Amino acid sequence: MKYIVLIGDGMADRPLKELGGKTPLQAAATPHMNRLAREGTIGKIRTIPAGFHPGSDIANLNILGYDPRRYYSGRAPLEAASIGIPMKEDDVAYRCNLVTLKYNKDRTKAVMDDYSSGHISTEEARELILSVNQIIGGHGISFHPGVSYRHIMLWSSGEADIECTPPHDITGKEISDYLPVGNGEDILRELMLKSAGILENHPINRERVRRGEKPANSIWLWGQGRKMILPTFQEKYALEGALVSAVDLMRGLAVCAGMEVLRVPGITGFLDTNYEGKVDAALRALERVDVAYIHVEAPDEAGHMGSHTHKIQAIEDFDARVVGNVLKGMARFGEYRVLILPDHATPIEVRTHTDEPVPFVLYDSRRREEHIGASFDESILSRDDIVVFDEGHTLMDFFIRGA
Repeated sequence: MKYIVLIGDGMADRPLKELGGKTPLQAAATPHMNRLAREGTIGKIRTIPAGFHPGSDIANLNILGYDPRRYYSGRAPLEAASIGIPMKEDDVAYRCNLVTLKYNKDRTKAVMDDYSSGHISTEEARELILSVNQIIGGHGISFHPGVSYRHIMLWSSGEADIECTPPHDITGKEISDYLPVGNGEDILRELMLKSAGILENHPINRERVRRGEKPANSIWLWGQGRKMILPTFQEKYALEGALVSAVDLMRGLAVCAGMEVLRVPGITGFLDTNYEGKVDAALRALERVDVAYIHVEAPDEAGHMGSHTHKIQAIEDFDARVVGNVLKGMARFGEYRVLILPDHATPIEVRTHTDEPVPFVLYDSRRREEHIGASFDESILSRDDIVVFDEGHTLMDFFIRGA
């Protein structure tokens, strides 16, 4: 038996007037997922436990079978693990976004204009972060380049008990009410302020402005935590796994779980990602491992942008170029199971993650179910022929071992 998990990050949504009361999943053409919904096990899952922020780190930790209430230590340590940053027990890692702030005329106030600096390229971002590290790094503080706008600050013997706000939660809002609060807030605020002075006139940003692109004119620190320690996926399930994603936190989760991280050229975490490359890598990996996990970020990014057109495109690409190609490729293995779900909802109307339950479908090549009129979208949640997982971390056990 071979297993493959397909995650459309943030695919779930809420009805939109612009779509005639449909969600993007309902408006998108998804023939492959709809067929599986009619023929597989369908259900709803709560991927975000009560009391937890609805982040992809929490959701995917849960989906992989690890109870966040027991194992979660923060988002940034996962990204640090992905980048290969060694962490000591008393180190604290922070996510370090390169963001675009828009100032008023006298520069006394700033609005979070873009949490991703216009999805800045990795090459440009690397040079900017290295400049920040060179000038304000030191005394236990270091900055490490990641992918696109996502980077890491490591604070040796640092403070973790600080309230920090994800930048994608405050798009279009004035930032003063969302700056770090708690023990060590003065250090974080000073670093963010100093970074703005470094980045504002950096040659890369001057060139971006000249091209009509958004400048990466500040860092934003959040998602902190200490080193995450997990039992390996192989120890939990006696199966070897591999994961492919453009997102550092996902690769870091794989590292912590002892899964193979698949490196694929041209994966971006957005609409221009190399979908086919992800599928090819996962199918090749299944020739030597038991479980493959494909994570696609594009629907989530479209949700944060508030673009239903981009989100529909991302969902249709996911169905055609990931799900469709996976189903063709899995036939070579004989017996297989496919699990498809969003890790959480990212509704267009709020442009951030929410914690409501999401639909899933589990397809087993050995048997066919019959769910008349089913389609893979939020309508699954209200059907009476579904399986319900209020404890999200138990779905993986169901997927691998069956009922």
